[in-house]
Amino acid sequence: MGLPRRYLGQDEVVVRHMHSHVKELFLSGIIAILLIAAVVTAILVMPNSADPWGTYAVIAASVIIAIWRVVVPWLRWLTDTYTITSRRIITRTGILSKNGHDIPLARISNVAYEHDLIDRIFGCGTLILETSADNPLRLQDIPKVEEVHVELTELLFSSEGFRRQD
Repeated sequence: MGLPRRYLGQDEVVVRHMHSHVKELFLSGIIAILLIAAVVTAILVMPNSADPWGTYAVIAASVIIAIWRVVVPWLRWLTDTYTITSRRIITRTGILSKNGHDIPLARISNVAYEHDLIDRIFGCGTLILETSADNPLRLQDIPKVEEVHVELTELLFSSEGFRRQD
């Protein structure tokens, strides 16, 4: 599912629509597995005298923890998106309330990327977009960050402001 067409300008084309790298959900996945194991263990070793309220308490506590540590991070990952179009970079964040930030490509003065060893293993990195504003925009955990970097630089240098005069 990409950015809806109604959010694009006339003749604007989506070049790439993405979420941050799925590695952000790794810890949530481990927590989910450990939580399931803990619930099963707690129910199996629970004395009969604690039934059924002990079981209800274990399940209620596990549901609360699962929502907080598994469901919310997954929803955050699902709803936070980065879109590169032929004219701008669009970021959207938020589960219940949405926040958006658009940067016209013409305002970007430098595109860089960083990736440490873990990022290189997972094939992601941080994309750094510098504009005339004080702080650069840092997009964390971008999948295939080097490809995105190349696409952005191609878009920047092919725009009218950067075309060679022959």
